[in-house]
Amino acid sequence: MKAVIKHDIPGRMRVHFLRRRFGYREADALQYYLQGFPCIKKAVVYERTADAVVKYCGSRYEIIRIIREYSPGVEDVPDSYFESSAREMNAKYYERIVMSAVWYCGKQLFFPAHIRSILTFMKSVYYIWRGLKTIPEKKLKVELLDAAAIGASIHIRDYSTASSVMFLLSLGDTLEEWTHKKCTTDLARQMSLNISRVWKSEGTEEVLTDSGLIEVGDRVVVRMGNIIPFDGVIVKGHALVNQASMTGESIPVRKEEGGSVFAGTVVEEGEITIRVTAVGGSGRYDKIVRMIEETEKLKSGLESKAEGLADRLVPYTLAGAAAVFLLSRSVMKAVSVLMVDYSCALKLAMPISVLSAIREAGEFDVTVKGGKFLEAVSEASVIVFDKTGTLTKAQPVVKDIISFDGENGNEMLREAACLEEHFPHSIANAVVAAAAERGLAHDELHAKVEYVVAHGISSEINGSRALVGSYHFIFEDEDVSMPEDGREQFEALSDAYSHLYYAKGGKLAAVILIEDPIREDARKVVDALRKRGIGHIVMMTGDSERSAKRIASLAGVDECHAEVLPEDKARFVEENRKAGLKVIMVGDGINDSPALSAADAGIAISDGAEIARQIADITVGSDDLHRIVMLKDLSDCLMKRIRFNYRMIVGFNSGLIALGLLGILPSSISALLHNASTIALGINSTTKLLKKK
Repeated sequence: MKAVIKHDIPGRMRVHFLRRRFGYREADALQYYLQGFPCIKKAVVYERTADAVVKYCGSRYEIIRIIREYSPGVEDVPDSYFESSAREMNAKYYERIVMSAVWYCGKQLFFPAHIRSILTFMKSVYYIWRGLKTIPEKKLKVELLDAAAIGASIHIRDYSTASSVMFLLSLGDTLEEWTHKKCTTDLARQMSLNISRVWKSEGTEEVLTDSGLIEVGDRVVVRMGNIIPFDGVIVKGHALVNQASMTGESIPVRKEEGGSVFAGTVVEEGEITIRVTAVGGSGRYDKIVRMIEETEKLKSGLESKAEGLADRLVPYTLAGAAAVFLLSRSVMKAVSVLMVDYSCALKLAMPISVLSAIREAGEFDVTVKGGKFLEAVSEASVIVFDKTGTLTKAQPVVKDIISFDGENGNEMLREAACLEEHFPHSIANAVVAAAAERGLAHDELHAKVEYVVAHGISSEINGSRALVGSYHFIFEDEDVSMPEDGREQFEALSDAYSHLYYAKGGKLAAVILIEDPIREDARKVVDALRKRGIGHIVMMTGDSERSAKRIASLAGVDECHAEVLPEDKARFVEENRKAGLKVIMVGDGINDSPALSAADAGIAISDGAEIARQIADITVGSDDLHRIVMLKDLSDCLMKRIRFNYRMIVGFNSGLIALGLLGILPSSISALLHNASTIALGINSTTKLLKKK
C-alpha cells in the first residue's frame, strides 16, 4: 500500500497513507496487520488522518517492506477483533463534544439575545423534566438539584447562566459516559477469551485443534480445570461448572447431558463433551461489558462511600438553598447554592479514577476485575505465594528420566506426556515440552483421563493402570510398590530437582526429574513488597519439604509450608482474614483455586491453569513478578487519588458556597467554577497514576 514517511527516528516511524481518511474497519484491519509482526512493538492507526505510528525494533527497511506489502481487504481479521474495537465509539464521542462546543460558541457569537433566550428556555425543559422524574422515586438526586438551579435561573431571566450550566452539564455527562465506556471496553477486551487450541472429538479420537477452525456443530471435549471455549450443549458427561464470570454465582452449577453451557465458564469437576452452538466472539465480549457495568460489588469501599455521600448531600443542598432564600429573600443567593453541589463531582471523579487505574494496569499486562480488589491490594498486610510457577520459573524443564522397570526412559516420558497434555500446569507443560523436544509423538494411547486435584492423574495405557503425580499420591494414596532392585537407585535421586512419579500396573515405572529454578527477580520482589508495607510474606506448596525450604530460603519469605493440600492453603487464608488481616493469594494452578477464592485479592499467573485465571480477581503476566510490585504501587496511588479527590471536592465546593452566600461570587461565576472544576477533576482522574515511576 502506498504511503509516505512523515517522521522517522530510530525505533519509531510515522507514515501517511495516500488517501483522505480510513473507515473504522479499515483502520482496525491495518492495525491488526501491523501488530502481527514480531519486529513491531506497537502500532497505532489514526483513521481521521490516514496516518500510522509504528514503534519497532530492528531494521527500518523491514518496516517499509511490511507497509508496502499491505493490501486492504486481504488481511484475515477475526470478527472478535472488530467486536472489541473502541475506535468507532471514540470517534462518535469526540465528534459529539466538538459539535456541542461549536454549537454553544456559535450561538453566543451569531445569534441575537432573544433567540438565545428562546433556545435556552426550550433546552431547559429537558433538564427540569429530568429532575422532576426523580421525585416519584422518593429519593432526592443530583438531577433535581440541576433542575432547581436551571429553573431558578430561568425564573430570574438569567438565561446566560442557565445556558452555561446546561452546556457544562452536557459536556460533563458526555465526558463521564465516554470515559466510563472506554474504560469498561478496554477492561472487557483484556478479559475476553484467548484460547488458541481445543480438544475436538472426532468419532472415538480426540484431536488437538486450532480453536479458529471450530465450526458450529463440532464437538469439543472440556476437562476439569479448563475454560469452556464456546457456547454449546452438553452431549456427553456431566460436570460442576463455575459460572461466576457470567452470572456472578459463587457456587458451581451441576450440568448434565442436554444442558447449555457458556463460553468463559470453567469446569471445576468432571468432564463434558459439548456440541458447539456459537463460535467467534459470539457475544462473549458484550457479556463481559455488561458484567463490568452492572456489578456493583466490584466497587472499592472508598468509591461506594463517596457515591453514597453524594446521594446523602442532595437534601442538605436543597435545604441550604431554601434557607438562604428565606433569610435573604434573594433568588440570586439561593441559586448560588444550588449551582454548587458535591454530588456530581463525587459521582464523576471516583468511578473514573478506579476505571482508569484498571485500564492502566492493563497496559502492564495486569487484568483487574474491579476497584474492590485494588483497594484490597493497597490495604493488604499478608501475601501468600504458591511455589511452582509463581516464585519459581513459569517454565520448569525436564532434566532426566530415571526408569525403574527396564523400559526406555523416552518411552516413559512419551506415556507421561500423553496423560499430562490434558491438564495444563507448569510441571505438566514441562513434561509435554520435553517429549516434543525429543520428537516423541504421543497419540491417544490411554483410556479416559481423571485428574485428582493436588495429587495427580490416573488412566489406563495398554490395559494397565497408569498414574502420574506426587509422592503422596503414588505411594500413599495408590499404594504403588517399589521394585526391590531399584530401592538403592531411588534413594540416590538428586535433591536438587523436583520429582514427578510415573507408575504402571501398581509399580513405579519412572521418576521424572524437574528443574524448577527460582525466578531471578523473586528475592527483589519479596523485599520490595515488604518495603511497601506487606509485613508477612508466606510461601505454601504441595511440593516436598526439601524443595520448599530451599526456595523459601532463596526468596527470603517469612514463613514456609510444604506438602500442603488445596484446602490447607484456603484454610490459612481464611484464618488470617478472620484475624482482621487483608490477604493476597498468588498462584497459578488448579490446587490454588480455593485459596484464590478465599483471599481478599486473588492474583493468578497468566500461564497457569485456566480455572485459576477465571476464579482470580487479578491476573498478571507470568514473565515478570515485578508486576505485583507495580500493582501495589498502582493501588496505593489510586487510594491516594480517591482521597485527594474527596478532599478537593468538599473543600473547593464549600468555598464556592461560602463566597456565594457572602455575595462575593455571582451565581453564574459559581456555576462556571463548579462545573469547570468537576470536569477538570474528572479529566485529571483519567491521567496515569504511575507516570512518574
